[in-house]
Amino acid sequence: MITATIDPGTAAAIVEGRHGDPYAVLGPHQVGKAVQVTAFVPGAEALWLVLPEGKPVEAVAVAGFDGLFQGVLPKAGAYRLRARGHGTEWEFDDAYRFGPVMGEMDEYLLGEGTHQRIWQVLGAHLITHERVDGVHFAVWAPNAQRVSVVGDFNVWDGRRHPMRRRGATGVWEAFIPGLKDGVGYKYEIRAADGAVMPLKADPVGFGSEHPPANASVVRDIRPREWHDAGWMTTRQAAQNIDAPISVYEVHLGSWRRAPGNRMLSYLELATQLVDYVAEMGFTHIELMPVSEYPFDGSWGYQPVGLYAPTVRHGTPNEFRAFVEAAHNKGVGVLLDWVPGHFPTDAHGLGRFDGSALYEHEDPREGFHQDWNTLIFNYGRTEVSNYLVSNALYWLEEYHLDGLRVDAVASMLYRDYSRKDGEWVPNKDGGRENYEAIAVLQRTNVVSYGEVPGIMTVAEESTAFPGVSRPVSHGGLGFGFKWNMGWMNDTLSYMQKDPIYRKHHHHQMTFGLVYAWSENYILPISHDEVVHGKGSMIAKMPGTAWEKFANLRAYYSFMWGHPGKKLLFMGCEFAQGAEWNHKQSLDWHQLEIAEHRGIQSLVRDLNHLMRATPALYLNDTRPEGFAWLEGQDAEGSTYVWVRKGAATDKLVVVAVNMTPIERRMRVGLPAAGHWDEVLNSDAAIYGGGNRGNLGGVDTEATPWHGQRQSALVTLPPLSAVFLRQA
Repeated sequence: MITATIDPGTAAAIVEGRHGDPYAVLGPHQVGKAVQVTAFVPGAEALWLVLPEGKPVEAVAVAGFDGLFQGVLPKAGAYRLRARGHGTEWEFDDAYRFGPVMGEMDEYLLGEGTHQRIWQVLGAHLITHERVDGVHFAVWAPNAQRVSVVGDFNVWDGRRHPMRRRGATGVWEAFIPGLKDGVGYKYEIRAADGAVMPLKADPVGFGSEHPPANASVVRDIRPREWHDAGWMTTRQAAQNIDAPISVYEVHLGSWRRAPGNRMLSYLELATQLVDYVAEMGFTHIELMPVSEYPFDGSWGYQPVGLYAPTVRHGTPNEFRAFVEAAHNKGVGVLLDWVPGHFPTDAHGLGRFDGSALYEHEDPREGFHQDWNTLIFNYGRTEVSNYLVSNALYWLEEYHLDGLRVDAVASMLYRDYSRKDGEWVPNKDGGRENYEAIAVLQRTNVVSYGEVPGIMTVAEESTAFPGVSRPVSHGGLGFGFKWNMGWMNDTLSYMQKDPIYRKHHHHQMTFGLVYAWSENYILPISHDEVVHGKGSMIAKMPGTAWEKFANLRAYYSFMWGHPGKKLLFMGCEFAQGAEWNHKQSLDWHQLEIAEHRGIQSLVRDLNHLMRATPALYLNDTRPEGFAWLEGQDAEGSTYVWVRKGAATDKLVVVAVNMTPIERRMRVGLPAAGHWDEVLNSDAAIYGGGNRGNLGGVDTEATPWHGQRQSALVTLPPLSAVFLRQA
């Protein structure tokens, strides 16, 4: 033994895992003309410095501090460590001989909160550093005394790999040589008061263990060669307000299950789901959140790993393959994105470094009472940057075509679901959350600015103005907004017995009063078929036949109505039961003709819409719509015309919401023959096959403000689409 050349207090801090600057002590340091190496290898009884050439140099144990050694190299350069202890020997690269990885510009932008691609710097990256393969870890924990990377590779011992603090940014980094793809890890953080926090998953981790295990996992997300250029270069035309858009909302864990109730993998979904969606005529798949989440029952809406595609279905590269498969079938992929809150799980973002880092200290600002979750501190530049960068991450790294932003209303208002005294007003004394608004605006500006052709969608349930207007015009900058008012009004109407519908006629027409105020998507989402609300078919009144007829009429009304479309999985074949995230949809019901009929109708509505510009081109403009009959409350009928460009054929939609066949005169905006291009009462849909024998011819009888008209048969509880021949 030699007398230690290391201060005993410093040695104790290293051995006890308290030292906040381990790189100042461990690794090689010039001491006079010599290079002295200090290494801490718990469990080692002897240690050697192994050089590329020449004999190993024996290091000397520091008395009184087990596992701490010092040795002298003849000159600066590469070396490895060889340890002996408990009857075995092992050799490895010393993590503390490597220099920093992060550059000064990254450090500057992170500190400023303007690094648009933080995932390229933070997280766990497979790299080659100073000619050695390993993993670079970086994490933001500005109030920590010490941060360590722990995992199976170091027996979860926070003393073995404490990280390097990068100045005022609050970022800690470490390069650990020899680690590979698939390694599990967490961060052990010593808070400012010296307390060791529960082990934390990586806020910018790219993978996770299978729940209920929750360590982060090193995943290779380095750029891959994509084969979807045909879609990527043309998608802008498929995703703007003039395009036909019909979205199939999917929960990947329960769309279909493999034998044994196993969830399908991304690769299985790349064929089964993608092929089904393409065949059904939907233009997009919207995925309920796939960013990693611990609790199945949250359906992904309480995410912990915002940068990690859930391992329930596979790896990040397998998720990329799923998106690519969709693109090669001409199907876009949208992702539900959840910047509104995060769960309180101990391994998550809550009090990440012992302080309210991502959330607010004050629960009146930082706690969601409805969901028992924490609210992001949108006014903190690093948190804003974390969220905006996350949006860009999904769009760039996974070629996703857009984001549907969850629970926007809860972000916009400080008093959301709160009583007086339970919330903090903004600087002007009002309820608007200026900081959250700024995050949403910046997300949209950055997303549209950096990734051509994408679309963003707001789930926003209030009358907040300008949700889908450009930020430059004072809006939030979303491309589209869910029309929750239309959904609530029309479903309320449809659930009423037809005998009472005449008293609620306006519920089906009111949406046209404000239809042009936003770029709307008409949503029948998962929220309408859970929590005791019943399935879509169960909501419909009447006999079994009337239930299916009502649903056919409603879907036809929806597809004929201005606005893009969204339908939750299972609704397209009228699943009888409420959605259950724990099991597959009830695909066996397609053995029943009535369910097959609904599925066929939705397929045909999609294909008809996509082939008929009048049904989509002016979804967001008043010139694309005109009522022919919107006041017939007594008969519960609705008739309107849809218009595309000047040269596009007109379409008239006539709907009968009573169980009585009606033969009514309909004014038509052009003379001649009109083809009956869809009739929801057709036998192939499960109807009574009543209608207009393929079309109608106009007579010179003025009606509905038009110069000509025709007698049109409207079967009970049905919709008829007539297209100008």
